[in-house]
Amino acid sequence: MTAAAGALESPQRSGNAWSGGSTGLDYRIISIGTLAAHPLWGERGAVRTAHATTTLVRSGDRAILVDPSLPGEILDARLRERCGFGCERITHVFLTSFRPDLRRGLRSLDHATWWLSEAEREAVGASLVAAFGQARDEGEADHAGMLREEIALLRRCEPAPDKLAPQVDLFPLPGYTPGLAGLLLAAPRCTVLICGDAIPTMEHLEQGQVLADCYSLDQARESFGEAIEIADLLILGRDDLAVNPMRRPF
Repeated sequence: MTAAAGALESPQRSGNAWSGGSTGLDYRIISIGTLAAHPLWGERGAVRTAHATTTLVRSGDRAILVDPSLPGEILDARLRERCGFGCERITHVFLTSFRPDLRRGLRSLDHATWWLSEAEREAVGASLVAAFGQARDEGEADHAGMLREEIALLRRCEPAPDKLAPQVDLFPLPGYTPGLAGLLLAAPRCTVLICGDAIPTMEHLEQGQVLADCYSLDQARESFGEAIEIADLLILGRDDLAVNPMRRPF
């Protein structure tokens, strides 16, 4: 995190201990993600294990974990390192998309409510059901079994409401996936957007680039523009918190 971003971020917290019961808006990055291959570093093939940036948002009586990308035991340990409690205190999970590497820790959060944008849920559901039917018809039992498990996970995900908690709103960012969505946090002194893969890294932000393997390149570019138009601070899908270069207050 840059010094400038840190200076802007710190006033947004309520001042209550992270292990206590805050009623204001708090947000904290739990784990910084990475791409398997970073195209703007000249990487063409996977050189590392991809995982998404995981963020904890607390507002009112809700503790919302965004994109629990790490395996359960590691996720629990990272939560304890970063905020003083583990998976047991998470009340809700929000997935910016249904990509598998965003949800490795979901089974450690069975007690929580799982949210996904309705557009993503419907698009992924239609694709999974079609693929399951084809695998079953072609006698591919193993593949059909895997798809059945994916469908069961998707069914557990409830359509995310427009307002997830006080000062926490759903912000559609379709393009990289059909229904990708972020969260818009109305902090006291600035607006923060959790972007997911709509803006994955600092280099993509600085160069105005989106990931090439998009569902819709036009939609992805449009969502990128909407993100930098609305937010002062951006929590990037595979990187750290960044100051919006288009809205610098200094």
